[in-house]
Amino acid sequence: MKFIVSSSYLLKQLQVLGGIINSNNTLPILDNFLFDLDGNSLKVSASDLETTVSSKLDVESNESGSVCIPARLLLDTLKTFPEQPLTFTVQENNTVEISSNHGKYALAYAAGEEFPTAVELKDPSETKIQGDILATAISKTIFASGNDDLRPVMSGVFFQFSTEGLTFVATDAHKLVKYTREDVAASQTAEFIMPKKPLNLLKSILGGSEEEVTIEYNDSNAKFSFENTTMICRLIDGKYPNYEAVIPKENPNKLSIDRNQFLNSVRRVSIFSNKTTHQIRLKIAGAELNISAEDIDYSNKAEERLTCDYQGDDMQIGFNSRFLTEMLNNLTSDDVSLEMSLPNRAGILTPVDGLDEGEQVTMLVMPVMLNN
Repeated sequence: MKFIVSSSYLLKQLQVLGGIINSNNTLPILDNFLFDLDGNSLKVSASDLETTVSSKLDVESNESGSVCIPARLLLDTLKTFPEQPLTFTVQENNTVEISSNHGKYALAYAAGEEFPTAVELKDPSETKIQGDILATAISKTIFASGNDDLRPVMSGVFFQFSTEGLTFVATDAHKLVKYTREDVAASQTAEFIMPKKPLNLLKSILGGSEEEVTIEYNDSNAKFSFENTTMICRLIDGKYPNYEAVIPKENPNKLSIDRNQFLNSVRRVSIFSNKTTHQIRLKIAGAELNISAEDIDYSNKAEERLTCDYQGDDMQIGFNSRFLTEMLNNLTSDDVSLEMSLPNRAGILTPVDGLDEGEQVTMLVMPVMLNN
């Protein structure tokens, strides 16, 4: 088995796939890339058993065969090459020889048959979505998902597809983000929970690409296909909590404010907050928003006044500044609106502008009890 491929082209593809490989695998074979050659098409795969990603590359060859090559060693070697053609040759003595313009490098390989086979999806449902829309949906929600092993359903992003639109939800019980697209619809209703790791990988591969992504899914697995890449991953098993129930419907108190100004103010004031609760206090009266924080143990305190547009009763409400900062950071609008009903009910943060047609973002942040 022998093929010729460009060094930088191969490195670029392998770096993407390498993102799925764990640093400490239970199965040693998972430390390898699977190279599957069929004429001038080379399929390279990487897996962590839960998720398998594979890319098709164009190479010069007229042979076929499959081998597993150590991922770390290959990546470290490729990073040092300037752009040039590399020749890979599988030798008799169980090594793969890489020939460059200046030298030869031999790596031990394992048989391709030892690599775990990717799951085949039986009778999947299918939805098509533009790559940049999917990448935006992931980045707008994934930061709000939890890390609690005891509640695995909350450690992923909930995909809810219907004929009216697509909804993506993530929550860790302190904050919740719901991202909706009404300009894209699925052929039938479906819902599933995607784990974080494959989503982060997908987000980095897609970037701003307008390539169409085909999502196929059944009860246990989902498959994302686009351009020359395929990703199959196991879904998180379980029922997602009823998130609609926690979003307060009646919110008479509405505050509109410049996002950057609000974000910078919260960041500054939070430096003076208690290091365990990160609590900041918002006091709203008329057209003035007063943001304050105090760390009684160290006698640190800070207070800032901002002008805002407010309709509603005067109120005081406490938030964890880390959650508020994270949410404001994740919005791209110039102005944001914060809707509240009572100091012990969740606040709803939404962008006032900067959204595409058919796009909606709703962020929910739970308040913290204020000690007067």
